[in-house]
Amino acid sequence: MTTRTDTSESPPIEGRADLLSVFEKGEKPKDRWKIGTEHEKFVYRIEDHRAPSWEEEGGIRDLLTALTDFGWKPVIEADKIIALTGPDGTVSLEPSGQLELSGAALDNLHQTCAEAGRHLNQVKAVGEKLDLGFLGLGMWPDKTRDELPWMPKGRYGIMRRYMPNKGNLGLDMMQRTCTIQTNLDYSSEADMVLKFRASLALQPVATALFANSPFLEGKPNGYKSFRSHVWEDTDPDRTGMLPFVFEDGFGYERWCDYVLDVPMYFVMRGTDYHDVAGKSFRDFLEGKLEGLEGDTPTMADWLDHMSTPFPEVRLKSFMEMRGADGGPWSRICALPALWVGLLYDQNALDAAWDLVKDWTIEEREELRSSVPKLALEATVPDGRSMQEFAGAVLDIAEAGLTTRARLNSSGDNETGFLDPLREIVASGKTPADRLLDAYHGEWNESVAPVYEHYSF
Repeated sequence: MTTRTDTSESPPIEGRADLLSVFEKGEKPKDRWKIGTEHEKFVYRIEDHRAPSWEEEGGIRDLLTALTDFGWKPVIEADKIIALTGPDGTVSLEPSGQLELSGAALDNLHQTCAEAGRHLNQVKAVGEKLDLGFLGLGMWPDKTRDELPWMPKGRYGIMRRYMPNKGNLGLDMMQRTCTIQTNLDYSSEADMVLKFRASLALQPVATALFANSPFLEGKPNGYKSFRSHVWEDTDPDRTGMLPFVFEDGFGYERWCDYVLDVPMYFVMRGTDYHDVAGKSFRDFLEGKLEGLEGDTPTMADWLDHMSTPFPEVRLKSFMEMRGADGGPWSRICALPALWVGLLYDQNALDAAWDLVKDWTIEEREELRSSVPKLALEATVPDGRSMQEFAGAVLDIAEAGLTTRARLNSSGDNETGFLDPLREIVASGKTPADRLLDAYHGEWNESVAPVYEHYSF
């Protein structure tokens, strides 16, 4: 989740134009489009597979502190190190100590994969010293909520109290899930709208291809992507397939209204988090926020609030693709390859939209609901299996990457980063299917071997 790293004074919001300016200022010409990749992993003690706390010796605090040896700068909240910043982006903590790299904005996928490699080599080096391992899955395979620690970030305490009031699985989202995410640019409002519609409709494809969370508390949970299912019972005020995105007139104004109507979590003043969970940002704009009467928001408050809706595509000053489970090294590079191929070439984007533009909202919702359980075995609205449909989507993405023609020093373009996804479609086996095959076969109905086989 987003960590505020800039604590400098923020200008006040003087009107609606300031709210919209975040989206407008995100517009960039095509030659300045970048790629940002975020990936999370579970941290565990090698000796007993326990999730370490922040404060214990050799725990999460010491992990972050040791990473400063690689040039990372600490981010401090209430005298505690809770994140790091550096040329490769931000290293931050999810609520129960999942470690995230929010990577820098880069020009091509070769740079993206190199960045991921640097980060993973650094955390592995520190892990060897601290007896810590790092697991690439979408869901803790064996931990109960009570077995997991909480990180000392003020917003997490507020969310922890609020989540159970809105759904049954919100705490699971916070404590037991990991994801890979891709952040991309747009050139205009019209370009944003087309990318938003195409990518939101196609998120189930990413969910299916990256499905990697079939276990819960040591046993199969009935899903290929339980992480994706968790979002269906987290908080209906801030999740879902967003039917209004596909309606005439969608754009910055409509997105702004949606975010304004999402209930708040917190307001940060200095280093203090004020619990305003469930309250209205519209009231805040009018100085009528209960508990902070007379106070009005700054642009930093707006940026904080924009990080609290959780749909599978989210707009800030860039677009976030949020539908994939966490996974191993190769799939960190594969997710941005999928979305860059689909969205950064106009012919590919048009072809992707043609695949889904005639789907009804009911069909989109049905697909979103079926994919967490069925993955590649789900049926898309045109009657094809998800396996066949995903192959067609990968063909479009490959064509888009070929047209981009971004080469590395060996003369290779970016299409090779799709190879792990090609293998999944060709075999019909998602990562979750392979985990389940191992569980019912060589692992003798135990999830313990996952630490040996799926750690970085």
